[in-house]
Amino acid sequence: MVTVHYEGRLTDGTVFDSSYERGQPATFPSDRLIPGWVEILPMMSVGDEWEIVIPSELAYGPRGAGGSIPPNSTLIFKLELLDVANKG
Repeated sequence: MVTVHYEGRLTDGTVFDSSYERGQPATFPSDRLIPGWVEILPMMSVGDEWEIVIPSELAYGPRGAGGSIPPNSTLIFKLELLDVANKG
């Protein structure tokens, strides 16, 4: 499980999701993360805040996600790692 604050944007600047806007961090099971987050999070330490660019093939690929992320979209995240449970 990871707890993060994040803002996800498309390359045109459109925000598609933001825990900051909700005013509450999000907790995700490790097996429910997009592949780009799976690659990046082990490099981060709790308290780090990074801006990361995730290519489509490490995000949602040709299927997109919901109505807010079109197919084959590169995603930009402001990602703040708050907690990691069961690390290691």
